[in-house]
Amino acid sequence: MRRLFRKGERVRSKIDGKVMEVLKYIKNNFVEVKWFDLEKKEIRINKIKEDKLSKAA
Repeated sequence: MRRLFRKGERVRSKIDGKVMEVLKYIKNNFVEVKWFDLEKKEIRINKIKEDKLSKAA
């Protein structure tokens, strides 16, 4: 299994452009990420495929 990102690294979603932080790898190419939701003012956690993410600048 290839791992493009490390735990704690900042990544950008190719879907909506949100900057997220990598929490852990789950299965083949699935990454658990967290980000801050500005509308609800809380932290969200989600699972996203690795190919839908890129490194944040």
